[in-house]
Amino acid sequence: MIVRWLIIAVVLVALSWIVMIVLARRLPPGLAKDLATVLPACVTTARRLRKDPRVPKRVKVAVTFAGLWVLSPIDLIPEFLPVIGPLDDIVVVALALRYAARRIPPQALIDAWPAERRILERLAPATASTPTHDRDT
Repeated sequence: MIVRWLIIAVVLVALSWIVMIVLARRLPPGLAKDLATVLPACVTTARRLRKDPRVPKRVKVAVTFAGLWVLSPIDLIPEFLPVIGPLDDIVVVALALRYAARRIPPQALIDAWPAERRILERLAPATASTPTHDRDT
């Protein structure tokens, strides 16, 4: 019985991720696209920061915790709830990014961020003072 519920939870989380990724690629520019883009971009950033030698261990631990939080099937807000399901994940990852932005060179965070630069600047305002480069448009 427990295994069955666990499988259902994993499938629901996987489906919600697929929906977010599809929305991030297909929606027209705007707030909805930005929201759909945030979580996949944060997970990619966390993975890249864990491998970056410019990032201290305590930041890697915080970023790893945020990544595990996102992947965990246990959430404060269940993933299957439309729109608000991933909200707790976004908050935890945004807090981890802000923590990282205060403790690492801004360029390390910018290099790790795969999405539009303006979204990162809203999540981690410390990166706004760093000059942009070609990839951010």
